[in-house]
Amino acid sequence: MRQPSLTARRVAAVSVSLVLAAGAAACGPEDNDAKSSGGDSTPHKGGTLTVLNSNPQQDFDPARLYTSGGGNVPSLVFRTLTTRNRENGAAGAKVVPDLATDTGRPDKDATVWTYTLKKGLKYEDGTAITSADIKYGIERSFAPELSGGAPYLRDWLVGASDYQGPYKDKKGLAAIETPDERTIVFHLNKPEGEFPYLATQTQFTPVPKAKDTGTKYEEHPVSSGPYKVVTNQNDGEHLVLERNTYWSASTDAERKAYPDRIDVKSGLDSSVINQRLSASQGADAAAVTTDTNLGPAELAKVTGDKELASRVGTGHFGYTNYIAFNPKVKPFDDVKVRQAISYAIDRSSVVNAAGGSALAESATTFLPNQKSFGYEPYDLFPAGATGNATKAKELLKEAGHPNGLTVTLTHSNAKDFETSPEIATAIQDALKKAGITVRLQGLEENDYSDTIHSVKTEPGFFLAHWGADWPSGGPFLAPIFDGRQIVKDGANFNTGLLDDKSVNAEIDAINKLTDLAAAAKRWGALDKKIGEQALTVPLFHPVYKRLYGKDIKNVVISDWTGVLDISQVAVK
Repeated sequence: MRQPSLTARRVAAVSVSLVLAAGAAACGPEDNDAKSSGGDSTPHKGGTLTVLNSNPQQDFDPARLYTSGGGNVPSLVFRTLTTRNRENGAAGAKVVPDLATDTGRPDKDATVWTYTLKKGLKYEDGTAITSADIKYGIERSFAPELSGGAPYLRDWLVGASDYQGPYKDKKGLAAIETPDERTIVFHLNKPEGEFPYLATQTQFTPVPKAKDTGTKYEEHPVSSGPYKVVTNQNDGEHLVLERNTYWSASTDAERKAYPDRIDVKSGLDSSVINQRLSASQGADAAAVTTDTNLGPAELAKVTGDKELASRVGTGHFGYTNYIAFNPKVKPFDDVKVRQAISYAIDRSSVVNAAGGSALAESATTFLPNQKSFGYEPYDLFPAGATGNATKAKELLKEAGHPNGLTVTLTHSNAKDFETSPEIATAIQDALKKAGITVRLQGLEENDYSDTIHSVKTEPGFFLAHWGADWPSGGPFLAPIFDGRQIVKDGANFNTGLLDDKSVNAEIDAINKLTDLAAAAKRWGALDKKIGEQALTVPLFHPVYKRLYGKDIKNVVISDWTGVLDISQVAVK
């Protein structure tokens, strides 16, 4: 079984990935070409880009960040061995080299990965970036005082499970070798064909040991990217970035680095952000947001204004909202009851409750409908657009409930249009048509999270969601369906408590593949196989709609992040 640390800390993957990156997409974004209010639309260098956000960029230390593909603002300062491809649509779901010359060279069973650094890499002070700096940057991410980053390396690296970081253990990790200044080698516990994806996480950022100031490093991390930090106020509430003059575009094919200065202002109300972007007055004309979506009411107003509508970026995150069943709780121990609910669901009403088809796409598969995840279209319990009450009643009768039954649906009281009362009510109304009376149990957000993520308190019937750490089926299916990731005394995400030997074995077999296209096909097939057990009812995938200022040019929205990539933006 994997270390509980991986599963217990995965709640951060969902929340932080959404905040910083808001993930990958099934279909290409609709509004990728930035439109200027007039004049030359060609992007030019210079000017100041303003970023208006709700959430502060806290813990601006590469060891502590948990982002998808290196994040949005963080990837302007932190380069990693690999990174996401900064292109529109499906091409953007690919992993590409960053500091390294390639995406990694595995041995025959993918337990040893070797990388070579590009020549001429420099920090903001002009000193050379070395493989030892990357090794040290990874090692410091194991220090308890710098926790919060992606936990995979603790589980994957040989002998790393109990490592406490270089402040306590000067010997470092023997599983990471640096035979010379440009070579770094990783030794893994088991085959991991998706290691190149993991190498996009900020823990792979080089950190010069001589400049490490521990918990204060976040105040002025040493830049390896096109920008350096000149201001960090109130734990990331206000960040100012200026050019790193030692960064060279010749070593970085991904980041355009058009603006001279980037001013990140956070702690703002989401409605205020959208109002400012809509008005586009003064500095706000050259502003974007990396974490604030348009809500249903705001989108309705924007859609009616041709100029505003031309300034909306559309993207999708590798993310699924679903109903979860606990088969240890009656009557959900009967697969026919679970199937009956699957047939009874009215996805049209659920999508409307989530803000309408512009903000949500109905789902019948657990995997997001994107090629990189291995998406294989299937609908095992076809309910049509509005539910199949007749089929649901038939199954209930076969299950010994000819007169229907009464169940309790647990949801969050948070107004998130995902696990909130609106979604629960839509499900309640649909199931009523099939003779199923649904009592709603709403919990405050913290209580809801604690309740559904504990094996001891997990309800039989509740709303849940999952987001991807990177655009692949692996980090999507394994935490939810791998029996070895069931955590009995901590945060558990295997909601169906599935421990199927054939499923576990297939997960291991796919993880051995370094051909990611071949792996994707098998993730899709596994998704369908698991779906036959009706342990979840996929409901919808969210769609992200975000405004940007009228002077913003070169909008790129990839199928990895699903949101505007500020490394590509120009303001002149």
